[in-house]
Amino acid sequence: MSQQRINISEKMMMAFKAMQGLSIYLAKCSIEKNLLDLVLFRVSQINGCAYCLDMHSKDLRVEGESEQRLYLVSAWREAPIYTDRERAAFIWAEAVTRIKDGDVPDEAYNQARQQFSEQELIDLTMAIITINSYNRINIAFRVQAGTYEPGMHAVN
Repeated sequence: MSQQRINISEKMMMAFKAMQGLSIYLAKCSIEKNLLDLVLFRVSQINGCAYCLDMHSKDLRVEGESEQRLYLVSAWREAPIYTDRERAAFIWAEAVTRIKDGDVPDEAYNQARQQFSEQELIDLTMAIITINSYNRINIAFRVQAGTYEPGMHAVN
């Protein structure tokens, strides 16, 4: 296990305060909380952010998400337990997170638009870019997983 490089909760307060505006917006956005947290969990899987995986899995369990659905998120395409809306959110999250050749494919956009209004898609995209930023901060500074308590970073 790698040692944490910088204690970001002590040294990055001003930067986090700026980012907190996005978190406040997302707490009140048009996407239902459970779906939003599933997307944050999936993006954190893609990026390999242990801290965020710890956080979002704990928050999802407190919200009533089943262990089975959490275990299968990384294989959501093969698992029949996700709704069409969840699947569209995962497609969009993966495409936005893994931008390839400077483009998000029309197929991903079209599938997302079948399930989400324009405002919902904007909100979903804001959530995806926000968690990608948090993932990169936590990975860069090797923030240690395992200490998160559910609701610890909740905003109103």
